Amino acid sequence: MRDSTDPTTRPGSGLALLVIAAAQLMLVLDDSIANIALPSIQRQFEVSSSALPWVVNAYVLAFGGLLLLGGRVGDLFGRLRTFRSGLCLFTLASLAGGFAWNMESLIAARALQGVGAALAAPNGLALIATNFPTGPARNTAMAVYGAMSALGITAGVLLGGVLTGMLSWRWVFFINAPIGLAVLLGSRALLEGERGRGKLGLFGAVVGTGAMMALAYGVTHAGEGGWADPTTLIWLGAAAVLLAMFVTIQARSSDPMLPLTLLAERNRAGSYGAMLLFGAGMMGTYYLLTLYLQQVLGFGPARAGIAALPFAIGIVFGAGLSSKLVEKLAPRVVAVPGLLIGAAGMLWLSQLSMDSSYFADVMPGVFAVSSGLGVTAIATTLTAVHGVPKERAGVASAVVNMAQQIGSALGIAAMTAISTSVAGAKMPQAATRLAGPDHATAAQAAEALASGYSAAFMAGSALLLIAAIVVGWAVNTREVQKTAVAMGH
Repeated sequence: MRDSTDPTTRPGSGLALLVIAAAQLMLVLDDSIANIALPSIQRQFEVSSSALPWVVNAYVLAFGGLLLLGGRVGDLFGRLRTFRSGLCLFTLASLAGGFAWNMESLIAARALQGVGAALAAPNGLALIATNFPTGPARNTAMAVYGAMSALGITAGVLLGGVLTGMLSWRWVFFINAPIGLAVLLGSRALLEGERGRGKLGLFGAVVGTGAMMALAYGVTHAGEGGWADPTTLIWLGAAAVLLAMFVTIQARSSDPMLPLTLLAERNRAGSYGAMLLFGAGMMGTYYLLTLYLQQVLGFGPARAGIAALPFAIGIVFGAGLSSKLVEKLAPRVVAVPGLLIGAAGMLWLSQLSMDSSYFADVMPGVFAVSSGLGVTAIATTLTAVHGVPKERAGVASAVVNMAQQIGSALGIAAMTAISTSVAGAKMPQAATRLAGPDHATAAQAAEALASGYSAAFMAGSALLLIAAIVVGWAVNTREVQKTAVAMGH
């Protein structure tokens, strides 16, 4: 095996970078590509608004919850082998999602996609260090990797709309098959890394992921059954018990998957908390926005994909601006204004109604939310990994991504619960009554849904205000940062 520290650029390094970048692009695509297809999926399977979020949440919870385990598996059993295994599972699960015959089979396929992504993503990033020597070659590779994360957000929005509008929602899953197969074939250009030692910690990972799934289900169910409903309380209680078990397991382990000492440092803990709320605001907004555009404004999937582009553009713009600011200003001086801009954008969106104009009412709010969150992401990510011992840098970085993914799922769950509750008070099952022959009923349903989405955006604004307070209080370091970190998973 060739030493990864070899200073010469080895033959095939271009193909190696292409393979890792294509894998990252595919995994990030699936965070957003299915959103545009949600109304089509809801119509075909006739599912309730409270069940619909699980098309997204099954993926992001399995992905985020098992991310640390995926990195540990790669350390113990070989990063390249784990990377390939994850890609195989992801590709097969994508095909299963495309052929899904009911909602349950689709959600199961999405969860398997998330498991595959959790195995592939951390090891794809680790393989950059294995295949590219320190210096310009590795810096270029990291820049390309980060660019794929930003491109994936934009491409997912557009591709999801085009595929759903021109073919079928099933193609947002089928598209992964040729990409996954090409990446697997190209992975022969990658070099395997050194294996580490330690314990797998499978039980702890399953308990931790189970806690997040129980919490998300309990919050989502509250939208229809209410917070005092026995089912809601049982799931929230189960989440609390499982989370306590997870913390106990990590505290007692001699080789914990999540070292709790990472959370002991004030700035780092504040950054993780901010990323959790950041993920909640970002994905909650994007999820409801795609539904609002199609269900209330009547956009088709392709048009909704194009209309959601300012969201992706804003994130890329904000991240680019932040990468310059963090080199001159303290992290909270960058992150707090970013969160306040995002909160103001959410407040703007909370005024949307069934008569709102896209250009005058939707687009300014969307761009404010996404650019504000883009500014925040870089500053909080850099603070979360700053000053971490080298041997724990990978874990610290993975926890940032895990916090963002789990926050995304909880944000979708919470904002859906609010929108479902408010809309349901005006018209039960409003989303399923949009396509009926009675135009008056359809208009009343659209009005009910618009009221629900407005209330959820208001709650999202409050979430980002809380995040700004957390960052302003906890992140007190005055050190400026150097942007040597890739966005994404």
